[in-house]
Amino acid sequence: MFRKLALSTVAALGLASGAMAAGNEGHVEDYSFSFEGPFGAFDQNQLQRGLQIYTEVCSACHGLKFVPLRTLGDEGGPGLPEDQVRAYAAQNFTVYDAELDDDRPAIPADHFPANTGVGAPDLSLMAKARAGFHGPYGTGINQMLHGIGGPEYIASILTGYTGETKEEAGTTFYENHAFPGGWIAMAPPLAGEDVEFADGHSNELHHEAQDIAAFLMWTAEPKMMDRKHAGFLGVLFLTLLSVLLYLTNKRIWRPIKHKHD
Repeated sequence: MFRKLALSTVAALGLASGAMAAGNEGHVEDYSFSFEGPFGAFDQNQLQRGLQIYTEVCSACHGLKFVPLRTLGDEGGPGLPEDQVRAYAAQNFTVYDAELDDDRPAIPADHFPANTGVGAPDLSLMAKARAGFHGPYGTGINQMLHGIGGPEYIASILTGYTGETKEEAGTTFYENHAFPGGWIAMAPPLAGEDVEFADGHSNELHHEAQDIAAFLMWTAEPKMMDRKHAGFLGVLFLTLLSVLLYLTNKRIWRPIKHKHD
């Protein structure tokens, strides 16, 4: 079952960019995420729920090979305590140790396993590899107003199934109004109520889709908050510098202008 889902996922995500480049785009819902905008920030509880969905559902086929397990405890991320990070790593993943010539429980210093044995794409950077919003060619107006839309694309795909199927060349396709072309080879990975959240949050399909999309945005750009903070300070500094330079220019040239007057 997992092999079938993984192979179909490859076809689904791999064909997405080509179909969208051809202009046959699906409908992408403009979800409201907490990290959007210049002052947005990741919702720690949402990231923890997304991590749970990834662990219990997605990790069977997909890896996060570029994400160190220790970052689960970083500020601005899921924010797990150090002991929970150690327990999570050891209980959920094993890694091959060349020195032991055997598998051992993962530790925080390890990365999430690659898990590409059945050809499933890695999800580490998927939220930045996919675009949900497309402006007029060459201008990128929609991207400036709404962002690239990677998380929205992921959430829309997960909630875009209509329940209709068809078979072509021995492959089952599923109707999905968010996928370019309208038909996708990936079976619905989420159905709603797939997990039970410890915080009591709703596990309806659209909530689960947003939670995993937010988590994958964090894995793709874990330092987003630091980047926004640095950008804000940079703009503030340049604004102050511009004012000082303007006043300095006025002071230097004032005697010369008055002399000619």
